[in-house]
Formats: sequence, C-alpha cells, structure tokens
Amino acid sequence: MIFIALGANLPHPDGRDALQTCIDAVAALDLVPGLRRVAASSWYASAAEPPSGQPDYVNGVVAFVPTGFDAVDPAGLLAALQRIETAFGRVRSVPNAARTLDLDIVAIDDVVRDVPDPVLPHPRAHLRGFVLAPLAEIAPHWRHPRLGRTAADLLAALKGGVPRRL
Repeated sequence: MIFIALGANLPHPDGRDALQTCIDAVAALDLVPGLRRVAASSWYASAAEPPSGQPDYVNGVVAFVPTGFDAVDPAGLLAALQRIETAFGRVRSVPNAARTLDLDIVAIDDVVRDVPDPVLPHPRAHLRGFVLAPLAEIAPHWRHPRLGRTAADLLAALKGGVPRRL
C-alpha cells in the first residue's frame, strides 16, 4: 500500500480554495501511471506546524496500490508528486511556508529508506496529527515500518495537534 498525504492552505492561482485544490489533486494523483486509488480519507483542518500565523491547512491521506508487477520507484513517485504540486501553483521558498499544495509520500508498503530522497517512511509523519488522523481513518491497522506501531496507536499517543474533520 502506498499512502500519500495532501495539504494546502493557500488558494490555487485560479482562485480555487484549499479544499477544492486538494479534491482536484486527488484526481491528478489518479492519473499517475502505475497507481490505483483504493481509499481516500475525509478532509481535516489543522493549524500550521510549527505555529506561524498562516491560514489553517486542509489535509487528507489517499491510499494506492501499484497496478503493475514492479514495485513503485520512490524517486519516480516523488518526481510525479512534485510535478503535480508545480501544476497546482506550488512555489518552493522557505521550509514550512504556506503553500497551494503539498504532497508527501507517507509510506510505500514496509519500505525503510534513509537515502536518497524520499526518506521512507516519512520521517515526521508519526508526529503529525494532520497526517495520522486521516491515515488512521483509512488504515488504522497500518504499522509504521520503523516503530512497529499502528496508525491508530500513534494518533492516540499524540499530545494535542489533532485536527478537526471538515
């Protein structure tokens, strides 16, 4: 299973709000060769992390399975996600800046990878309520490959920072 987290807190350059941008980004992900969507979470609202006065984010997680016999190439998938971000008006400036779209690979099966990018599983996913809440909704029994804990357990262990469902 491949889990991709989506987030946005700025309007798309054409005026779409962050929620519509995320909905449209799921449709764009459906066009990535080699992937078939099997689940999508509800949408959640969360404050920016770290706190910065930015608008709240809209977040969700989508699950895919590969459609071919070959494993998904993490670097190739990352490049595809970055092309989608760019198409949706993402401009990379400083870390944690507000953005029109953010797509992150949370995990690809039980792959553990430190280099090269992307690091898998995502190095901070287990600390972020805006990832864990939607992930636990669609895959509560998914186990973090490094920590051995389920998404539901990781979410329950968070101290604050749990987003609200839209």
